[in-house]
Amino acid sequence: MRAIRAPCIVQGMRVRMKDIATDLGLSVVTISKVLRNHPDISEETRARVLKRVQDLDYQPNILARSLVTGRSYLIGLIVPDLIHPFFAEIAKAISRVIRPRGYSLIISSSNEDAGLELQEIRQLLARQLDALVIASTAMSGDHLSQLRKHGQPYVLIDRNFPGTLSNFVGVDDVAAGRIATEHLIRAGCRRVAHIRGRKNSTGEGRLKGYKQALQHHRLPYSMDYVISSTSVDTNSRQQGAEAMRVLLRRGLRPDGVFCYNDPLAIGAMDAILDAGLRIPEDVAIIGCGNLHYDSALRIPLSSIDQHSHIIGRRAAVRSVVLEPALVIRSSTRIPANTGSNNKPLKITPARKHSQKRTSRS
Repeated sequence: MRAIRAPCIVQGMRVRMKDIATDLGLSVVTISKVLRNHPDISEETRARVLKRVQDLDYQPNILARSLVTGRSYLIGLIVPDLIHPFFAEIAKAISRVIRPRGYSLIISSSNEDAGLELQEIRQLLARQLDALVIASTAMSGDHLSQLRKHGQPYVLIDRNFPGTLSNFVGVDDVAAGRIATEHLIRAGCRRVAHIRGRKNSTGEGRLKGYKQALQHHRLPYSMDYVISSTSVDTNSRQQGAEAMRVLLRRGLRPDGVFCYNDPLAIGAMDAILDAGLRIPEDVAIIGCGNLHYDSALRIPLSSIDQHSHIIGRRAAVRSVVLEPALVIRSSTRIPANTGSNNKPLKITPARKHSQKRTSRS
């Protein structure tokens, strides 16, 4: 008959992994595998261990584990703004991937300030992160030398610095600008304006795509129809409304507007409706980001899907450039054959998502 093992854990003492192993008659390696959700464990053993862990309210000693493994089990994420839904979706996707592997996410905001971003990088470096994910607000990649100097693995998301040999996960911004603008043109717009982003890879890329679409359809490009926004990711809605009011004061107002991101587009729609105009009959609007609430707006917003959930999932894996997808809603003139205005229609490019690899920094 199997002997009953007496509990080895004394009330009031800190519970160790070794104690749980002895208590259950298992090895420390087995307990560790269960806590790391390793597949090489039977369901019966996993259930026994997890029940005991819960009964004892066991808390892993992160410091001890770090000393043994050489890892901090921390991933850092620096974004321009913590409130922006696009970056919130990315943070949620990263957390969903790393949590089952025993990692935690530290999130920091640069407030679209390159100096503050560098300060945040230095502070996070002191935490000995296992990896750092950055949606940079800087105009160049010079500050990344700090990471390379310390041998810190990192990956850029959303904004890229060509030539830095950095891993990057994000959308093809030139394609995003081209697809959005072409959709407005095909919907009947002939005076297409652009509320642009900052002078970084995303802002410049989407502007380039906008110009390409105009050129392809032999429509004139006018600087009067391109409005810059000073703070596109921290105060977007107000910036979009102000930019749209400027466009509405033009001698010949635009009949279509491509906005750098969805919050800018929502602000632009506010200004259009406040002016007594109709969307999309007087001015059609399309954004970029396809935020989860776009379909619930008073006038559902057409947008370019940047695949934020995919960016989050792949951020720590390799360099990936994703093809954007057009999502048509009521804010643009919907062709008759697309069905109900309230039902999103997704149109993706014919080619598949492209993946580009670079050496890990």
